[in-house]
Amino acid sequence: MGLKQYKAITPGQRFKNIDSFQDITKKKPEKSLLKPLRRHAGRDSRGRVSVRHRGGGHRRHYRLIDFKRDKRDMPAKVMAIEYDPNRSARVALLQYNDGGKSYILAPLGLKVDDQVIASDNAEINPGNVLPLRNIPLGTMIHNLELQLNKGGQLARGAGAAAQIMAKEGKYAQVKMPSGEIRLLNLDCHATIGQVGNIEHENISYGKAGRVRWLGIRPSVRGVAMNPIDHPLGGGEGKASGGRPGVSPWGKPAYGFRSRQNKRTANFIVKRRPKKKRKTKG
Repeated sequence: MGLKQYKAITPGQRFKNIDSFQDITKKKPEKSLLKPLRRHAGRDSRGRVSVRHRGGGHRRHYRLIDFKRDKRDMPAKVMAIEYDPNRSARVALLQYNDGGKSYILAPLGLKVDDQVIASDNAEINPGNVLPLRNIPLGTMIHNLELQLNKGGQLARGAGAAAQIMAKEGKYAQVKMPSGEIRLLNLDCHATIGQVGNIEHENISYGKAGRVRWLGIRPSVRGVAMNPIDHPLGGGEGKASGGRPGVSPWGKPAYGFRSRQNKRTANFIVKRRPKKKRKTKG
């Protein structure tokens, strides 16, 4: 993947970086692996807004991604690398020896005509799937299972990769992309390699309209609201808020731990490092 810049002849192009799509080999998706995707504008089953700042955007079809990779010991050939509008990573179209097709997350370095397989005895090559007990220490992996046979749930975004740090008993210590070290069952499966499209984080939208095309609506600062709408609202003149940043419901916006799942807290060996707040200087 590469980024493409324009000569700035309009204000929206001054800081605009777009994807060059050099790694895409097929423009139209596989119809048999598409599913209609309804837009919910951030609303739950009761019709109430549960995720703010969502709505609008281009229509999309959902690509059925095979996160389980449950066709064991059956080789598959990479037919194409495609764009997926629902995720930051690319997807690879596989065709198995029995004629079946599926999409997987495209790891870095995977090319058309490559062979991949999900097997306990597979080679340590990008795109192959093995249980954690058969993957050497220090190997970069992605699409990790959190529970046995549930399918990959961890390290699925563009450029994401986890690393096996140690093995002890029936658990492996895996370092997550966030820096957290977590215990996972050695029988959980993972895909070898790092998720591709690593330059996705360097994309600059350039103008507000491109963000609206993605279905993201504007966000209003709390200090610009009235006191009834936000804890930081109101004041005479331009007030800075007078307290650390909070949500409209008073929850701290920086460094506040919202995780309350004590049942699985013992599986976290080391928590992710705290982010340093940028100070105005």
